Amino acid sequence: MRLDPVGEGPLVRKELSLAECYELCRQVQKAHSRTYYFSTSLFPKEVRPHVHALYAFMRYADEIVDNPGATSLNEQLAGLQVFEEETLAAVAGEVVSNPVLRAYANTVVACGIGPDLIRAFMGSMKMDTSVFRYRTYEELEEYTYGSAAVVGLMMCRVIGARDEAANPHAEALGVAMQLSNFLRDVREDWARGRVYLPLEDLEHFGYSEEELGRGVVDERFVELMRFEISRARRLYRIADGGMRYIPRGHRYPVIVAARLYEGILDRIEAQGYDVFAKRAETSLSHKLRVAGSCAWGDPGEVVARVRGGRGVKPGGIAITE
Repeated sequence: MRLDPVGEGPLVRKELSLAECYELCRQVQKAHSRTYYFSTSLFPKEVRPHVHALYAFMRYADEIVDNPGATSLNEQLAGLQVFEEETLAAVAGEVVSNPVLRAYANTVVACGIGPDLIRAFMGSMKMDTSVFRYRTYEELEEYTYGSAAVVGLMMCRVIGARDEAANPHAEALGVAMQLSNFLRDVREDWARGRVYLPLEDLEHFGYSEEELGRGVVDERFVELMRFEISRARRLYRIADGGMRYIPRGHRYPVIVAARLYEGILDRIEAQGYDVFAKRAETSLSHKLRVAGSCAWGDPGEVVARVRGGRGVKPGGIAITE
């Protein structure tokens, strides 16, 4: 099921049970993100619904602002404001008709996700209605904190990584994955009027926005992409250092997701850094090879996964009506 809150209007399904709301979220994730859905499927069955709900919530907000020309920027901002208010109301216990929010609110309460993280995420979504260029990487970091680092922090709550020492590693993984998407989606983002590559980086390599719009791939662009890829890989290495904070049995899917998203960078390199002519994607066979390699690298983690995980408090995992 693909979400389209702009074309089809707000999602209203009052008749669904909570379990059916989670199933709808699963369908949304499967339709929108094959890679993330694949890694999510590796979590224990009691964790998967919460990851589906987290993804569907973020996708819903993203779809409000990712339909160029369908709505004005003011309408997008207003739509995000309404969605944020409805989200916080659902978390506070109010009855809402949006099944994505019903599932997400249950996950927020069950897993202990704070409203500050929700507001930070929505703040970055709102930035997409008014900020279309980032002068420096530091400016981009303000955006990626809410749009990506916060996702890592929410995932910590969902999978039971309670040690605060895990937080900077989780933030790094969230941002690394988003930077990988930015590099893959340069053409698509340009079509939406956005450039997520810091302008200071373009200037450093003597490459212009106008050339970016024309899809010019030359040595300057290659060097620019190498620089951005190197930055993303450094964040993946920081993320690797935090895997030990994830409880046994829940670690394997995160490792697989990290390797698959870092694999986007490998694909970009393999196609000569040309992200304009062909989208850097990974096949199902590649995903299976990566999953197998990660399992082979830590068989003890796979054994713990089969046994259902250890050291994770059960409270907050069940779906309750």
